[in-house]
Amino acid sequence: GVVEACLLHMLKRRAAGFLRTDKVAALFTKVGKTYAVAGDICKKVQELQQQVESRKNQPNGQEPLKRQGSTTSKAPVLTPQAIKHIWVRTALIEKVLDKIVQYIVDNCSKYYEKEALLADPVCGPILASLLVGPCALEYTKLKTADHYWTDPSADELVQRHRIHGVHGRQDSPSKRPALGIRKRHSSGSMSEDRFAASAREYVESLHQNSRTHLLYGKNNVLVQPKDDFEAIPGYLSLHQSADSLTLKWTPNQLMNGTLGDSE
Repeated sequence: GVVEACLLHMLKRRAAGFLRTDKVAALFTKVGKTYAVAGDICKKVQELQQQVESRKNQPNGQEPLKRQGSTTSKAPVLTPQAIKHIWVRTALIEKVLDKIVQYIVDNCSKYYEKEALLADPVCGPILASLLVGPCALEYTKLKTADHYWTDPSADELVQRHRIHGVHGRQDSPSKRPALGIRKRHSSGSMSEDRFAASAREYVESLHQNSRTHLLYGKNNVLVQPKDDFEAIPGYLSLHQSADSLTLKWTPNQLMNGTLGDSE
């Protein structure tokens, strides 16, 4: 949307088209007549629009019959927001949006007034340069229902630990380390440090799960395992999943990776 706003700033009427309501489409079409890269984007956008229209016209969401030997996949399910910005979106996914904007900047006198953003000798090239980064990305994963969660899942954290630890030890664990506090021995500090690091990372992964929401967390909550045991401080957290609430408590020694002398 921001890129479109820049492209539409003080666009000449002739470039925008007198009768066309979609000015961005008119601009891409006009640029595509003299720039092959933009012309390819025009063809792909038209194909996408035809697929979306054919999908709408099918009763009960049935897919249209494809011609024999056709390599066209099923019609993509595009959100209204994606359809609204389909021109810029397609150019971005095809990694040519920066090239198209740079071409427009280089030929700005054909399409824009003198006071336009893209006609500015500084702002125009800056916009094209800023789009190089986004055009270098692979947009292969769409947003899911939990896209607001930024932390990696527990499985991913454990997998990272396995990959990182395989170089330092041959007996890389095939499963997650057990949740337990081992007794410290005077010898073998390297193995203890390795266990402490793996235990800490595993515990952290328990509290970073995309399937649950952390509702409440409090540190230094005392828990007494048995009557004759001293109360142990730990981290208490309340998590909500789709169908249940889960209460977790983890000793501070395990959270911090310091095993101490206790059993």
